[in-house]
Amino acid sequence: MSGRYKVAWLCEALLVSRSGYYDWKERRRSPGPRQLENIRLRQRIREEFARSRQTYGSPRLAHALGCPGRRNRIARLMRLERIFARQRSKYRAATTDSRHGGPIAPNRLQKLALRRSNQVWVSDATGVLTAQGWLYLVAVLDVFSRRVIGWAMSPILDAPLVSAALRMALAQRRPAQSLILHSDRGSQFASAAYRQLLAGHGLVASMSRPGNCYDNAFIESFWSTLKYELVYHHRPSLITSRPSTTAPDSTPVLTTRARSTLNPNQTN
Repeated sequence: MSGRYKVAWLCEALLVSRSGYYDWKERRRSPGPRQLENIRLRQRIREEFARSRQTYGSPRLAHALGCPGRRNRIARLMRLERIFARQRSKYRAATTDSRHGGPIAPNRLQKLALRRSNQVWVSDATGVLTAQGWLYLVAVLDVFSRRVIGWAMSPILDAPLVSAALRMALAQRRPAQSLILHSDRGSQFASAAYRQLLAGHGLVASMSRPGNCYDNAFIESFWSTLKYELVYHHRPSLITSRPSTTAPDSTPVLTTRARSTLNPNQTN
């Protein structure tokens, strides 16, 4: 429109100064160092956001890009790119049934100081909705190293499933006796078969207080991250008819998600 009307008239109509208009025009012709950096940063943000499966917000993107102190700048550039992290699902499947007559172990994690790997493991189950129904996933996590060391999946949540996850962890770590294995009060963890497996390897059982999810917060935090990044907004299509310790597509990230979320510097 500057070719048809005087710049002074247009600036007056748009409530901008003529010097500001010419400065903006010059910046478009020859971007400054900060603008050039923003262009490169926006490209990296798009790539990292796609790599995170569209789940990272500005705090985690800033950390992944190696500039945690630039969170506000990352958030501003994300808005310019119209990039928004996916929201978490509000529905949770119930996987704990403590209404059983099995023995309940005391909570042995209170006031316990962690000093090494294979001192305390935690185990829990969660449900994943697939196109064929619910798939249950059980994991065993080393609290000190924050590594997922055992897992198993099945459409049936029972004692053989939690036992399969524990056997995988035992095969990988071969821990010494007196290791504490913490879980909730679910009937699977209180079953005779599971208790026999613990006793056969000299493991000490520990269970959360009734209705208290904070006692098992280590693995609850892992479930939250895993589902947010790999399950929500996706509907897996296949489930197995028996306990499986292989998880196509998501297996390589089980350990990665646990370590990056809870303790990114731990390698053991």
